[in-house]
Amino acid sequence: MSERGATQIVPAADDVQITACTDGPLLVRGTVEIVGEDGEVIHNPRRTVALCRCGASAIKPWCDGTHKLTRFETGPRTDDSDG
Repeated sequence: MSERGATQIVPAADDVQITACTDGPLLVRGTVEIVGEDGEVIHNPRRTVALCRCGASAIKPWCDGTHKLTRFETGPRTDDSDG
């Protein structure tokens, strides 16, 4: 069951791999169909794509590197101060 308003990734073959990059996008390798929140298939130009995970990309669902500017972090925050 999919969540309403969410983009879906539908594997079209068994050789699909999704990699969550530290502080970055999701890399999707393989033949997939990407379905937008409106239910329409989004044209997938490549066999490997980077999907935005920070929410700040201007070309969603694709990553445009904005996560670097916003300092998007995927891990737990640590306090590096001395006191």
